[in-house]
Amino acid sequence: SAGPCRPCGLVLMGEHDPIQVHGLNHFFGAGDARKQVIFDINLTIAKGSLTILMGPSGSGKTTLLTLIGALRDVQEGSVGVLAKELRDADEAALVQLRQRLGFIFQAHNLHESLTATQNVLMGLQVHGKGNAAKQRKASHHMLDLLGLSNRRDYMPGNLSGGQKQRVAVARALVSNPEIVLADEPTAALDKESGHTVVALLKSLGQSRGTTTVMVTHDPRILEMADRIITLEDGRIVADKTPQT
Repeated sequence: SAGPCRPCGLVLMGEHDPIQVHGLNHFFGAGDARKQVIFDINLTIAKGSLTILMGPSGSGKTTLLTLIGALRDVQEGSVGVLAKELRDADEAALVQLRQRLGFIFQAHNLHESLTATQNVLMGLQVHGKGNAAKQRKASHHMLDLLGLSNRRDYMPGNLSGGQKQRVAVARALVSNPEIVLADEPTAALDKESGHTVVALLKSLGQSRGTTTVMVTHDPRILEMADRIITLEDGRIVADKTPQT
């Protein structure tokens, strides 16, 4: 039964779908400048699925993604992630939850003084997973999967924009997160690299049950999605399964 989880400060929800959003509203600003940007979102996302969020700029896609990722406070409604209620959860509990998630942002946010391998290693060292040799092997494996086997020891300054973005993807995935939240992950990538990244996310869903929610404007990858949700002015206006 649902109830407060002590000492973690998160309320436990039913063990079902990894993402459950109910009656979600969100506002920016205060007083006369207060503006509603998310309106009554209800959304359940199945384990292992690849869901794409689409919509024009300013439609609320990234705001919704950051609310699911515990990067913004839930103001009204309920956001359940991995059977934990985020609303009113304390910061320590949210930090613990974020460690089970993988984030891929449009800006790669690599450390310029570290090699590609060292940047990916950071994704494991944050979690303290495995010994140094295992961590390095896992980092190399993920870089290899993304076509960067000959760039492992390069500094970001010697990588192209697309290669940097693939290093950032490797860093997000190397710890085997249960949920991946990606904001325009293919924007800096050519068609082949973009396809490689999305195919990898899809295969992780099938083999490990990794759930992916991705914001994109990239029409080239829509056919790979299990579900496409369209937002306009902070509301869900379409929710469909692509025809296979």
